[in-house]
Amino acid sequence: MNLFPRIKLLVLAAAFCAGCVSVTAQTGASATWRVQRYDLDVALPEAGRVITVKADLSIGNVSTGPAGTLTLRISPSADVSSVKINDAATDFSKSEETINAAASLQRIVMRFPSVPAGGVIKAAVEYKLNIKDNNAVAAFSPVGAQFLPLSYWYPTPNSWYFARGSDAAPFSIHSSQHLPSGLEFVSSGSVALPGQPFFLVAAWEHTDVNGVTVYRPRGAGAEAQKRASEMASLFSDARTYLEGILGKVPDAPLRIVASRRGSGFSGGGTVIVDEAVFRRSKIDSLTAMNIAEAAAKLWLGGSVTVGGDGYGAISEGLSRYLATQFLESKYGKDIADVERLRQRVSYAAVSKRDAPLSTVAPIDDYYFPEVANKGAMVWRILAKRAGQTEFSNALRSAMQDGNLSLAELRAAFPAQKDLLDYLFDKVTDMDLMAGTPVAAGGETKVALRNTGAADVTVDLSATTSTGERLSTSTTIRAASFGEVAFKTPAKIVRVEIDSDKLYPQTDYSDDVAPRETTDSDPLLAAKRLFDKQDLPGAEASANAVLRNMPRFDDLRVLLARALLAENRTVEAEREFHAVLDEKLPTSRSLAWANVGLAEAAAKSNQNDAAVRSAEAAIVADAEYGASLAARNLRSKVASATPVDAGVKAFFADFDRAASANKKADVDAMIVPGEITRFAAAVAGSTQQWQTQVTHVDPIDANTVLVEANMTVKLLNKDAETGMAVYRLVKVGGNWRLAAVEMFEVR
Repeated sequence: MNLFPRIKLLVLAAAFCAGCVSVTAQTGASATWRVQRYDLDVALPEAGRVITVKADLSIGNVSTGPAGTLTLRISPSADVSSVKINDAATDFSKSEETINAAASLQRIVMRFPSVPAGGVIKAAVEYKLNIKDNNAVAAFSPVGAQFLPLSYWYPTPNSWYFARGSDAAPFSIHSSQHLPSGLEFVSSGSVALPGQPFFLVAAWEHTDVNGVTVYRPRGAGAEAQKRASEMASLFSDARTYLEGILGKVPDAPLRIVASRRGSGFSGGGTVIVDEAVFRRSKIDSLTAMNIAEAAAKLWLGGSVTVGGDGYGAISEGLSRYLATQFLESKYGKDIADVERLRQRVSYAAVSKRDAPLSTVAPIDDYYFPEVANKGAMVWRILAKRAGQTEFSNALRSAMQDGNLSLAELRAAFPAQKDLLDYLFDKVTDMDLMAGTPVAAGGETKVALRNTGAADVTVDLSATTSTGERLSTSTTIRAASFGEVAFKTPAKIVRVEIDSDKLYPQTDYSDDVAPRETTDSDPLLAAKRLFDKQDLPGAEASANAVLRNMPRFDDLRVLLARALLAENRTVEAEREFHAVLDEKLPTSRSLAWANVGLAEAAAKSNQNDAAVRSAEAAIVADAEYGASLAARNLRSKVASATPVDAGVKAFFADFDRAASANKKADVDAMIVPGEITRFAAAVAGSTQQWQTQVTHVDPIDANTVLVEANMTVKLLNKDAETGMAVYRLVKVGGNWRLAAVEMFEVR
């Protein structure tokens, strides 16, 4: 009997555009077919790694002429056994469709009598899907399953890589039988919003707040319930805020789902968040942004179909802009400005090699950094130029028919045509520069330069030697120079062009004069000095930015680490606490702040306090370096913790199996589909494998992180020692190895 029942997925979806051409030739292609309905029957096996699927598709010809060829795209690991068109068995051919050097899809091509424009066919595809290793988009095991659209687990006429956007539509998911005890099925399929089929299966507990259901890890504790309530309130607040901009709220249940994989994915009102969020002291900035963007996508790509050339500037860029505006309304402009800085830095990394927003396609490796971050900047400029009310009204008007394209939205702002043509149709060539302030005759003049091909109107800020701040605005013509004068006898020590950071640029470091760094990323500039152990330099670099952006938690925690390394413990502790008190810090900042407090406490021989802070960093699971530092510190100041007898027995058995090179025994102790390379290496060349468990950190009712001192000797190598951290989960009441989180064995 299968561990998982056969699951019936009834999906009402508009599908992806069809065609027989390769991905690289699809830029100018138009849709031929559009799926009107998916009916997917999926069986997940109790043993083995092969999923059986029957897909019934109802597909309409949306072109202007007859069509007699259909191309479906699916994962290369799918073995298609039969295809029927209108209940008649149909011959088909298989071929590879290369995406890039590392990825490809499988094309299934069939021919049949021509179908007139507007006609509908029914296609039935039976296939098996071989999932060798679990990953972020496709995973299944006895403890759950997760299949996201980017695993290409279902056939569709046009892939996600189609330059004009993969179409989506409402879908519903039904299970014909009950799942095994303790597991449940989650997807956004019960609502009539456009989306792409996905589902998750796991063991959760529920929190319901303001119409939002949060699926939190089972047995994660009281703090997890608090985080669940906070995230639910955030999702609800975002929906309410966006209703004021985009109009009537789409009819869809809101769900936040905890998962170890796929965090950030959202569709149809469901958003996946990292399970570690529920163990942290507060919501981190990335999680908040993901939830807010998921709320925006209830409209954009949800109730409103987004497509056409440059569609990503809307589906990703406009969603990010609106999400950031919401965070500003909830947490304040200073917090939103930190988010905008992160977005700006992410875009700056690709700004010198990107493509125009109107033509960039998902196949490009810089697609998401560009469409999401540059796109958000462009919509912010437009909203400021047009005014928020006119911007919102234009959005609502363009969305009324349920479809939205970049061309349509651009046409709604004819007065901004020249600016939008530049921002959407040209690569970024703008660099705004400020010259060194020159005082003369009771005023200070600042030379300015705009290297871009568009005029800009920007704010210019100045700081005097006494800390007074002055500002003015000016317009600089395209590829030209300008000048402003601050009529004050006070000495101006710092100026900054485009102080509100509206415009996409190739370099942000020369916005400030005198120049403080050569990096567009101020965090990178300070981190580089810190890594070189230039602690005074790192401190000065951090303080220079924090004077103007005091809520930049990533930089503040680096400042605190520099102070601690200089033995200025009291100052460092103050900065670490300031980070923990921030409204919306990054998870990395939370982790390093706790590591810093642990180190400070250890210096004062406050070992209990040091352990508490170190363990807060460990369970936060935010960054490898922070987790490693926390574990190393705990090992120095704390004795080994009591170890569950079952955990001890597991590692005793594992050590015996590994040392004996019994691959079957090793595999039996690992969750199917997980860490297959590790298992093969352990079972193939081990002469000695000894695990001494030192600490066990409970994660939830069925998961623990196990820290151990390892002694390992592989064939033809010297013995090595070091720390390892393993993730164990309970399967049928027995512990199984699910992941190797750290392996510092040297």
